[in-house]
Amino acid sequence: LSYLSFPCRYFRWWFKKTRIEKKSAFIDLLCAVPLQQIYGCPLGGIGGGTITRGWRGEFCRWQLNPGIYHYETVIADQFTVCLRCKGQTVYQQVLSVERPSTLQGWNWGYCGHYAFYHALYPRAWMVYELPGQNVVLTCRQVSPVIPHDYKDSSLPVGVFIWEVENGRDEDVDVSIMFSLQNGMGTKEDRSGGHWNEPFVFEKEGERVAGVLLHHCTRVNPFTLAISAREKAGTGVTHLTAFNPAGSGREVWQDLLQDGRLDSPTGKSSPTEKGEVTAAAVCASCRVPAQGHKTLELALAWDMPCVHFGSKEKLHLRRYTRFFGSGGNAAPALSHYALTHYEEWERKIDAWQKPILENSQLPSWYKSALFNELYFVTDGGTIWVELPPDCRAEDLQGQAGAGLSHLLPVLREYGRFAYLEGQEYRMYNTYDVHFYASFALIMLWPKLQISLQYDIAVTVVNEDVQPRQYLMCGQTAQVKLKNVVPHDIGDPGDEPWQHVNAYLMHDTADWKDLNLKFVLQVYRDYYLTRDSLYLRDMWPVCQAVMESELKFDTDNDGLIENGGFADQTYDAWVVNGASAYCGGLWLAAVCMMCKMAEVLGDAETQQKYMDILKKGKEAFERMLWNGKYYNYDSSGSDTSSSIMSDQCAGQWFLGACGLDQGEFEVFPKSHVVSALKTIFEKNVMSFAGGTMGAVNGMRPDGVPDTSSVQSNEVWIGVVYALAATMIQEGLVEEGFRTAEGCYRTVWERLGMAFQTPEAYREKKVYRSLAYMRPLSIWSMQLALERRAGWAPAPAQPPQVPIHP
Repeated sequence: LSYLSFPCRYFRWWFKKTRIEKKSAFIDLLCAVPLQQIYGCPLGGIGGGTITRGWRGEFCRWQLNPGIYHYETVIADQFTVCLRCKGQTVYQQVLSVERPSTLQGWNWGYCGHYAFYHALYPRAWMVYELPGQNVVLTCRQVSPVIPHDYKDSSLPVGVFIWEVENGRDEDVDVSIMFSLQNGMGTKEDRSGGHWNEPFVFEKEGERVAGVLLHHCTRVNPFTLAISAREKAGTGVTHLTAFNPAGSGREVWQDLLQDGRLDSPTGKSSPTEKGEVTAAAVCASCRVPAQGHKTLELALAWDMPCVHFGSKEKLHLRRYTRFFGSGGNAAPALSHYALTHYEEWERKIDAWQKPILENSQLPSWYKSALFNELYFVTDGGTIWVELPPDCRAEDLQGQAGAGLSHLLPVLREYGRFAYLEGQEYRMYNTYDVHFYASFALIMLWPKLQISLQYDIAVTVVNEDVQPRQYLMCGQTAQVKLKNVVPHDIGDPGDEPWQHVNAYLMHDTADWKDLNLKFVLQVYRDYYLTRDSLYLRDMWPVCQAVMESELKFDTDNDGLIENGGFADQTYDAWVVNGASAYCGGLWLAAVCMMCKMAEVLGDAETQQKYMDILKKGKEAFERMLWNGKYYNYDSSGSDTSSSIMSDQCAGQWFLGACGLDQGEFEVFPKSHVVSALKTIFEKNVMSFAGGTMGAVNGMRPDGVPDTSSVQSNEVWIGVVYALAATMIQEGLVEEGFRTAEGCYRTVWERLGMAFQTPEAYREKKVYRSLAYMRPLSIWSMQLALERRAGWAPAPAQPPQVPIHP
């Protein structure tokens, strides 16, 4: 009955939230973001906001206020080329296929036949073969997203390197004009009081010039900066202000006249209410006949101090540690980007090249592996500094005194959070982060460690605020002690302060959250060998496992699900012992044994060895059917469904080298048989094997339609399944499984840089731009392990429990 009344309850809540309180819903089921097949590689580093450029070159998705998106194409934000020969302008064109109703004094409608787009995150390439001109422009877009780099990776900048190839037999003067509106194309652009000013920044013999666009909103004001690098043979000119809502004829004629802009001095007047303003920067050089030259331009944005929706606290973004929080960093950021991008590219090349040059890896996989990483920056991501006067007690209360390394970690690496999805606005949604976390632990491990400390703090603290749950119609505590939260909050509220924005269920009864914490703790330790972290997390692991033990109602060593949707598949009911949660439980118990061994805690090790022995026997007896593990043990009509995610526990064990010998939890022959069955039924019998693995399949080869989620494909789950197959030696099957998802999302559905959570066979999709597909990095870990790479084994007792 509660399920039947849920739509009415949700609508009442939605109306109150959006129409009366005028706030955004954490999940808006009534106003989904429409699919636009326009997006390309986003600009910007981690946690400073992002601006996405489309594959046609437009600036079309904005996330400067943390976690809040504006899907606006701002037509004035363009690159324009001017070619001059022998003192005459021979060609001037906006490099856009658009034909807008504004700026009609400009030459629009570039023929798309002559342009090509390539993206390999964090870089993109746009090639323009200027028709009839024998000149080719290549714009290379670079953002500072560099593994294991915790400084430059935080910077809110993007660089555009324009390579000009002159195929003519005469010299050509080439100008690239970069125009930008002051704002994001929203109503705030017309709120008045915004202004622009030219700037020059010189340091160590390197000079950068451009225009600052000051956007003076009451909350979260920011400055945009467009600039170019001045060097021998390159001239930089500017236009401080023009009206982007007018014809733009004065800008066009200024450039047409001599390939330069007028460069007025002084700042512009602040805009009146209802008025918009824009600016332009132009870089020019002479390219010799049959020669080649480079022009370098940059976009930077400086929103150093941010409030979330509740405005309770002021947060300083990570990059302010290096560039200050005064709101005047845009010139220095522009200079730093234009003088360091070559070093960034060397590091990006060194990281990507071994994978790109590996002929055994298919091309689609290389594209998927790097391009899915866009979500690390463009997932509403926020990375903030801890206040300098913050004390351990402020974070953890008295109960968390055991987290001795908490303060040093958060002080050094800050606090990191990203959304479950651009439409599902909850930060660090933990059941989903479980899948995505491989990208962090492999590329920015300190951010994963920091995130885990934040989760650990919420576990040991008790929050007793009541909250009404939509689905079950009950009031419950927001967060119980010794229970892992669902998420750390909504950007429309105050994350880290008010956790569990998710209102669909009381997640204190979820079976997977506590287990996923334990599994990540050991996986993180295994890959980093951070023994201080392991020692800090050990009592927290013990607490959440103790809390989880209550779900083993019959004391057979195996937890039971509660007959409602009590895990990440939050609309797919599970009853009794289950392959998914039961498998995660046994994997977590195994890791408790291993951690106890490493820490020399013999008593706890014995306790969990006893549980593991009982639980393994119960799991096999109740769920193994000779070919695969049943969905659950309830005996219902769909108990025997083949769940594509049934080996999730084995996936984590394999990633940590705990899948054989004394620590083998699930018999190898059973794991391989289950994976082969999933491949045969969920993959090859679904959509002709071309769309990945459906979540649930009946033994007769028909998708399980018992819930809205059982007949969906979850892309992040498919990548995790593919990694599990690779771990177990089914490499070809793993690649075939994952390829279906990549081709469906990136090619057939046109969802580049907005990979959704789910789709169905008939091109129905759900939740665009989602966290879980970052799990593709677990495929890379599995491939590296197969190639012989693995951390040195932990030799017990390595870390004494009492220092």
